[in-house]
Amino acid sequence: MLLSVSEAREKLLHLFQPLASEPVALDEAAGRVLADAVLAPNDLPPFSNSSMDGFAVRAADVTTAGARTPVRLQVVADIPAGKPSAVSLQPGQAARIMTGAPLPSGADTVIPVEATDFNQRDAGSLAPTHVQIMGAVSAGSYVRPRGEDLHTGDTVLPAGKVLRPKEIGMLAMLGLAEVRVVRRPRVAVLSTGDELLPVGAPPEPGKIYESNAHTLSALVNEAGASALNLGIASDQADAVRARLDAAVAHGVDVILSSAGVSVGAYDFVRHVVETHGRLDFWRVNMRPGKPLAFGEYRGVPFIGLPGNPVSTFVGFEVFVRPALCHLLGLPWQRETLRAVLEEGLQSDGRESYLRGVVTVREGVRYARLTGHQGSGNHYSLVQANAFIIVPGAVKSLPPGSEVDIWPL
Repeated sequence: MLLSVSEAREKLLHLFQPLASEPVALDEAAGRVLADAVLAPNDLPPFSNSSMDGFAVRAADVTTAGARTPVRLQVVADIPAGKPSAVSLQPGQAARIMTGAPLPSGADTVIPVEATDFNQRDAGSLAPTHVQIMGAVSAGSYVRPRGEDLHTGDTVLPAGKVLRPKEIGMLAMLGLAEVRVVRRPRVAVLSTGDELLPVGAPPEPGKIYESNAHTLSALVNEAGASALNLGIASDQADAVRARLDAAVAHGVDVILSSAGVSVGAYDFVRHVVETHGRLDFWRVNMRPGKPLAFGEYRGVPFIGLPGNPVSTFVGFEVFVRPALCHLLGLPWQRETLRAVLEEGLQSDGRESYLRGVVTVREGVRYARLTGHQGSGNHYSLVQANAFIIVPGAVKSLPPGSEVDIWPL
C-alpha cells in the first residue's frame, strides 16, 4: 500500500526529537538556532548620549535663540565618545560633545554644530571658550535617552530564533560573547552502487560520476546541519554494512542514504537496515521518489532516498529538510505560492513535484516546465526556479490552471 506524502512525513517526524543545546562563541553563532530566550542584561543605550556632534546645553537656556538673536554660552567641557565627564552644567553653560558621547549632568539637549557659530570641525580642533547658539530646540532634541531601545529584562530574542547577522550584532551590543544554541545535527551521507565513480577519477565504461552525496551534503549544510560524507559503498551487503557502522561510530544523528532502497537485485541497503534495525515504510505515492526507506539502523534514524538525482533532491526537500528542522526545534513551513500554468500538464496520479520556471508579468506568476521530467535529468533541476506541485489523483491540468509552487 502506498502512503500519501503527508502521512509519510508525519510518520518520519515521529522518529526525531529536538537536540540538546550547547554554548558557542558569538562569532560562531551565525545561522544557528537560539536555544534559550535572550533577556537584556542592561538598558540600551546604557546611558543617555548625543546623536550628533555639537554642544550639550540646557534647553531652557536657548528658548530665545535664533539667527538674529543668538544666545551666547560658556563652554566648560569637551566630551569625546567613550569619555564620561564629571562636569554638571549650570545655567548659561555648554559642553562640546561628540556623537555617542555621554550626556553630562545638567544637560537635556544637544545643539548640532551646524546651528552654532563654531566652524572649526577638523580632527584635533580645540573646543571654544564660548559658543553662540543660532536656533532654539525643544528639550531632548538630538539625545538618545538611556533605555530608549531596551530596558533591563526585556526579551530581546525568543528561543528558536535563527541567528542572522543582524541578531549577531544585537547580541554584541548587549555585551554577550557567548550564546546557547541548539546543537547542529550530524548527518551521515552515503551513496551506493558499483556504477559510481568518485569525482576526479578517470572515466570508465559504463560508469558515472557520483553526484548525490555532493548534492545532499550541500543541502544538509544549507539546512543548518553538518554533513559527513561516507563515500561510495559497492553493491555488496558487507560494504553497505561497513559504511553504516562507520556512521554509527561517528555518533551521527541521522543516516541519509542515496539509492539501494528499491527492489532491485543489487539494492542491499534495505536488507542491511532491516537486518540490524527496522524500516517503517518505503513506498510513497509521489513522483519522483516513490521508493523511500524510513526507520532506524542500530538505533540511529535512517532515511533512504532513491538514487536518481532529481528523486534524491525532491526527497530531501519533502522529507529530510522537515526532519532536520524538527531536530533543530524549528517549525517546518515551506513557502508555497500560487501560479498560473502556461501549458497543460500530464501526471500519473501521484503527487508530483515537477521542475518549472516561474516568471512574473503584471503582478501574476506564470509557470512552465523546464523540459522533460525524467528523474535523472539533473540539468532540468538547475534550470528550474520552482517545483510545480500536482496534487495526488490528478492526471492532467489544462493551461490556465492555478497550481501551488515551491520556490527554489
